[in-house]
Amino acid sequence: MTPLSDAVRRYTELHAGSDGVAPSPIPGLTTVRTCMPTGLVHGIPRPLICLVLQGSKRVTFGATSIDFGPGDSLLITADVPTVSQVTRATMAEPYLALVLELDTAVIAELAARIAEEAVDEDLSVRLERTDDDVAAVALRLMRLLDRPNAVSILHAQLVRELHYWLLAGRHGGALRRLGVQDSRSQRLARAVAALRADFAASMTVEHLAEVAGMSVSSFHQHFRAMTSLSPLQFQKQLRLIEARRLMIAEGASASSAAFAVGYESVPQFTRDYGRFFGQPPVRDTKSVRARALAA
Repeated sequence: MTPLSDAVRRYTELHAGSDGVAPSPIPGLTTVRTCMPTGLVHGIPRPLICLVLQGSKRVTFGATSIDFGPGDSLLITADVPTVSQVTRATMAEPYLALVLELDTAVIAELAARIAEEAVDEDLSVRLERTDDDVAAVALRLMRLLDRPNAVSILHAQLVRELHYWLLAGRHGGALRRLGVQDSRSQRLARAVAALRADFAASMTVEHLAEVAGMSVSSFHQHFRAMTSLSPLQFQKQLRLIEARRLMIAEGASASSAAFAVGYESVPQFTRDYGRFFGQPPVRDTKSVRARALAA
């Protein structure tokens, strides 16, 4: 076990919830520890870097699946709908990971000061081996958590340094597009932010294209290329994922969750939910709770 995986293991043993996730007082930094393979987890994560330290995981986006394990870093540079699953984890060797949400403002500021290199516009999800410099700063962040009084003073410079080494390393080309002012990625990100902020509201493609500063046809084309979904499909998935969270985490009924996320018809919600998660809301939430109890 590496020093970083040992630090993550110790932190998660103390702070992880029943889902194995241990948020930290450092904004955007989360650690994960899971002692058994998991079911499928649907989500639309914000841009992030995930360092896998032990165990294995599979992430599917669109028609592509990526399997990764110790020493790998998964970079997500856009709000891409994913289905993830821990595929290898045991009590003796749990799945361990460190996740950091990326700060586009920091990336833009650093990218402007680093010698200009190629910008990779192709993939929103990519896998590389973790650079040694990235792992070293991640370890310093984990050790900082052992000194709570220092976190608020020192964490920002360490997070900034981690972004620097990501830009200078294997993921640099993909990250640079997040820092290009008024790039297509940034304009699409404005529309995604509008959808995330008010996904329960009725929103037209015309309005979202205006937010992005693009024509309707260009916006629709590039939004689908980036996320694999149309804008309205993206909104529907946001609604369904939030409804599921309300039912599982807060005990909401299917009807109240449906109305809370913007559905006007419970039968329509039930049909959409079943198509997306594979079974109706009540049966799905019961199976999720049963797996959590078993874990």
